[in-house]
Amino acid sequence: KASCPFHSEKTPSFYVSPSKQIFKCFGCGQSGDIFKFVMAFDGIEFKEALQILAKKAGVEVKKEPIQERTKRQRQYEIYELAARFFSKQLDSSKTGQDAREYLLSRGILEASIKKWRLGYAPETWEGLSNFLVSRGYKREEVIKSGIAIKKEGTFDSQHSVSNTSSYDRFRGRIMFPIFDLNSQVIGFTGRVFKEREEQAKYVNIPNTLLYDKSRILYGLDNAKLEIRKKDGCILVEGQTDVILSWQTGA
Repeated sequence: KASCPFHSEKTPSFYVSPSKQIFKCFGCGQSGDIFKFVMAFDGIEFKEALQILAKKAGVEVKKEPIQERTKRQRQYEIYELAARFFSKQLDSSKTGQDAREYLLSRGILEASIKKWRLGYAPETWEGLSNFLVSRGYKREEVIKSGIAIKKEGTFDSQHSVSNTSSYDRFRGRIMFPIFDLNSQVIGFTGRVFKEREEQAKYVNIPNTLLYDKSRILYGLDNAKLEIRKKDGCILVEGQTDVILSWQTGA
């Protein structure tokens, strides 16, 4: 017996039956098996719940061969690799350390840098693109993910993008990964920390198969449970404001 995670209550009315492998809340009426719980708790579909539970249980869910994966699946993979690339740059590069010092000076804690997976995009034209291509992704896929920008008039005779036909969208910026409700990376915002007149302060990834700016709220994956319990939320302007609010428990 426990307090229900789906609504606010003072007296616990949420029950789990190990023998029947089901849960039931006698307050709000939510009930079902473990799959239904994860689907309701995370706001996801059955397939995603299956993947999460399989991972927790150490059960392998066999993936389709790389050539048969959907475009959406491959975009998820590209964004995850990009997030790791940016994080590595923040940790190990000299300019990345400068970016880290800037974040710390703004009041963002080391724990928050790790929790929100903040990173740094190096001041190179094709660093991330070449890394992703080296990991088996086509340059066309990198461009369609919004991470790279296509140069005009650089198609080869086979009508495919050549190796020098694009450049990285994010360069010399602190990177904020954007997450869906299941905490999967679906995009990025890049912020300059060394002010330059010719540069926009923020650069956002364009709308893609996974990311729609009008439908995504930064930080919602971390706040959804409390929003559900309290039936309300506080909206702030930018990513830094969200992280600083989260640090204080707001």
